[in-house]
Amino acid sequence: MLPRMPEMPFLRYIVILVVALIAFAIFKPFTIVPNGHRGVKLTFGKADPVPVGEGLNFILPLVQSIYKMPVMIERSETQSEAASKDLQRVATTVVLNYHIDAAQVVNVYQNLGPFENVEPRIIDPAVQEAMKAITALYTAEQLVTKRPEVADRMRLALQERMKRHGLVIDEFSITNFHFSETFDTAIEQKTVAEQQKLKAERDLDRIKVEAEQRIAQARAEAESAKLAAEAQAIGLKAQRDAVTPELIELRRVEAQLAAIAKWDGHLPNVSGGAVPFIQVNPDEKK
Repeated sequence: MLPRMPEMPFLRYIVILVVALIAFAIFKPFTIVPNGHRGVKLTFGKADPVPVGEGLNFILPLVQSIYKMPVMIERSETQSEAASKDLQRVATTVVLNYHIDAAQVVNVYQNLGPFENVEPRIIDPAVQEAMKAITALYTAEQLVTKRPEVADRMRLALQERMKRHGLVIDEFSITNFHFSETFDTAIEQKTVAEQQKLKAERDLDRIKVEAEQRIAQARAEAESAKLAAEAQAIGLKAQRDAVTPELIELRRVEAQLAAIAKWDGHLPNVSGGAVPFIQVNPDEKK
C-alpha cells in the first residue's frame, strides 16, 4: 500500500487565487470612465437611462459593458455653399466649438450611436441647412457689410437644430465668405470709387475751409485799414482844429526870440546891399 500524500491546503488556496486573478483579468468586471467623458451602460445591448459618471465603475462580465462618450468641447469645420438673395454663389467655412450635453449622453447614443457619427449625421447637415436659409435673406454685399448680424442669425438657427439632438454650441464663427471672381472685381472697383469719393469730399471741405479763412483774413485786414484811416482822419482834423490865429502868432514870436538869442551884437559885414534888419517889438524897446 502506497503511503498517503499529506494534504496541502495552502497550495490549494494559491491555485484558487491564481485562477481567480486570471478570471478577473480576462472578464474584467470593472471599467474606468476618464475625465471629460460619460458612460452609457449597456446590459445585453440595452442602454441604461442613467449615464455613468467618471471614475471606476463595476459591471457584470459578459452581461454588461460601458460605452465612453466624450462630453468635452470638440471642434468641427464645415465647408458650405449657398446662393445669396441676389443669386450670387457664396462659399464659406463655418467653424464650431461644441459639446454633448452630459445629461443627454444616453439619448445621443441611442439616436446616433458612437460619437464618430455626431459630425456627419448632425453637425454638417445642420450647418448646410442653416447656411442656405440665412444666406438667402441677404444680398452678397450685405453678407459682407452685415457679417456680425448674419453670423448671429446663423448661430441661432443652428443652435435650435443641434439642441434637439443633445448638442450645445460653445463658439461659432464664419471664417470667410468667398464669391465669384466677377463679383470680387466689382466689389473692389466699388470700394476704390467710394474711397476716391471720400477723398474728393475731404479735399472740397479743405478748400472751403481755406477759402473761408482767406475771406475772414481779408475782412479783418480791410476792417483794420478802415479803422487806421479813420484814426488818421481824426488826427488830421484835430491838428487842423488846433491851428488858431493865436497859435500862429505865438509861433512867430517864438521864432523872433530865437533869432535874437542867437545874435552876437555885431552887424554882419555885407558888401553892398541892404543891412539886415531885426524887428524889435516897440513894447520891448520901452
